[in-house]
Amino acid sequence: MGTEGSSVEISEPLLVEETQKIRAVEDTEHHQIPEWKEQITIRGLAVSAVLGSLFCIITHKLNLTVGIIPSLNVAAGLLGFFFVKSWTSFLSKLGFHVKPFTRQENTVIQTCVVACYGLAFSGGFGSYLLALDERTYKLIGTDYPGNKVEDVKSPGLWWMMGFLFIVSFLGLFSLVPLRKVMVMDYKLTYPSGTATAMLINSFHTKTGAELAGNQVRCLGKYLSISFFWSCFKWFFSGIGDSCGFDNFPTLGLMLYKNTFYFDFSPTYIGCGLICPHIVNCSVLLGAIISWGFLWPFISQHAGDWYPADLGSNDFKGLYGYKVFIAISLILGDGLYNLVKIIAITIKEICNKSTKQSNLPVTTEVLDGESSKLLMEQKRRDEVFLKDRIPSWVAASGYVGLAAISTVTMPLIFPPLKWYLVLGSYIIAPALAFCNSYGTGLTDWSLASTYGKIGLFIFASLVGTDGGVVAGLAACGVMMTIVATAADLMQDFKTGYLTLSSAKSMFVSQLVGTAMGCIIAPLTFWLFWTAFDIGSPDGPYKAPYAVIFREMAILGVQGFSELPKHCLAICCVFFVAALVINLLRDVTPPKVSQYIPIPMAMAVPFYIGAYFAIDMFVGTVILYIWERINRKDAEDYAGAVASGLICGDGIWTIPSAILSILRINPPICMYFGPSSSS
Repeated sequence: MGTEGSSVEISEPLLVEETQKIRAVEDTEHHQIPEWKEQITIRGLAVSAVLGSLFCIITHKLNLTVGIIPSLNVAAGLLGFFFVKSWTSFLSKLGFHVKPFTRQENTVIQTCVVACYGLAFSGGFGSYLLALDERTYKLIGTDYPGNKVEDVKSPGLWWMMGFLFIVSFLGLFSLVPLRKVMVMDYKLTYPSGTATAMLINSFHTKTGAELAGNQVRCLGKYLSISFFWSCFKWFFSGIGDSCGFDNFPTLGLMLYKNTFYFDFSPTYIGCGLICPHIVNCSVLLGAIISWGFLWPFISQHAGDWYPADLGSNDFKGLYGYKVFIAISLILGDGLYNLVKIIAITIKEICNKSTKQSNLPVTTEVLDGESSKLLMEQKRRDEVFLKDRIPSWVAASGYVGLAAISTVTMPLIFPPLKWYLVLGSYIIAPALAFCNSYGTGLTDWSLASTYGKIGLFIFASLVGTDGGVVAGLAACGVMMTIVATAADLMQDFKTGYLTLSSAKSMFVSQLVGTAMGCIIAPLTFWLFWTAFDIGSPDGPYKAPYAVIFREMAILGVQGFSELPKHCLAICCVFFVAALVINLLRDVTPPKVSQYIPIPMAMAVPFYIGAYFAIDMFVGTVILYIWERINRKDAEDYAGAVASGLICGDGIWTIPSAILSILRINPPICMYFGPSSSS
């Protein structure tokens, strides 16, 4: 939302355990920490480019099919470790002297890869940029009020790269001066960043290296199974949209018509293994409510609520209900979490100032273990503060980039006037701070929510003459700045816990972002030229392109053009999203763990139920595995899931090449009712 990275709960005991792991690492590693320049290596950057390309392809595939992106940070850390370890052991066997592979270098690779593939999501290739495309315009309807042919800008490789280079670096410079405040003074946990640091630290201990080796073997095994299965499926997928295993009526033809079937997709089963149980169950519940009850109920009123003779993708009919009800759930959930996180942020900041006076008392009485932990923390603080990034560099970088962007953005998107761009850059750092602080507390990045708020504000400010383009472009500016700022703080936390230099973290984030500005558009172009992107009946539906364009039109036009009773149903779902979230927060954890997440429920409303069933299969496998052998499941579930997702992702490359060469699958496996004799 996707679900922007699956949440990882983390508590203080884990952080104590973390410091013990670091101590174990230091016993096996030289006491000397490499200089910041030595932490960034040519081999590290080469590995980052390869993994960045792979994860960009996986992110595009997920973005253009269902829009749910699970966190791939663990896979990035694991594969980075595997590639460099293999390379160093291979060279040392040939008799070359090889520099040892440190956890600092491992952290730099991790940072670089995450920065690179993060742009495949926040770059809007499945949402706001694709919403400007001609196909999305035609899908909504050329005669649809507010949907104008002037508000079309088809994807182009060069302008997309230019756009990313203009907006992607601003987020990095916006919060650099606050890194000490966020990581050391406020001691924000950044759960994913901390989990990644724990993982990288464990790789560089003797026992951890053994487990990492086993995890890599497990990942490789499931990657090859997934790759060959996807290859096997291709042979039966024929020409057209109803052939092959992807359209297998596993639950019968009646349910198949309502999109309830298992489509044998390793990617979604992998997502089900990574995402928390509650996310997967929420997605399935959303599918049952929408495709099981709501759409059949509304379609019974065809001819009364909307004209009965409309096409299946006409916004004046059932399709309109699907899109707008999904939007109302997404906005309800997003706004609730935004208000909640801003409230938590203000409360925490107020509490910090009152807590400061009590700190000296706690440090007076310390046993041996506590003083060791304090020494560890002191050392981490020293390393983190050693290589300073001067505030003037950050400030001049931000102002310089904002000036360039203010001039060039109106050239790419003429309706977005220079003063609107400048205005968005003045308020962006405040929003970036809110999002980074919220991510540090909850692990939930609300970048797309900030983007949608920018979309509505700018679309309504510009009005009917170019408001759609201006709104979508402003959404892109907000989303990239806010997302990259949160990612950078997350990486600073990882660097802090792995004793990596803040300067090397910042430089690797810059390099990773530069890679992403080139790799993300190139990998998207592979999909764009090879597949039928945006076709509502094909696998690459690009669901969020339609949703974002409709939001922009809503911002310009208001609610006047919705189908009959659609606004009333949308209001019900909007309020339901607020109430469900409130219940999740006020009930005790024993109850709240079973209350669904509205944002996850919204995804199948528009797309269909098939991927919800795949993800639920993943969650059932994990649940049974945890019951049989919990330790095994904790150690290897992430590796199995990453293998399934990566194998299917790698198959996308040969299948795209086959599609570009117009080589069609030889067999169409199709299912229909047996004819009555």
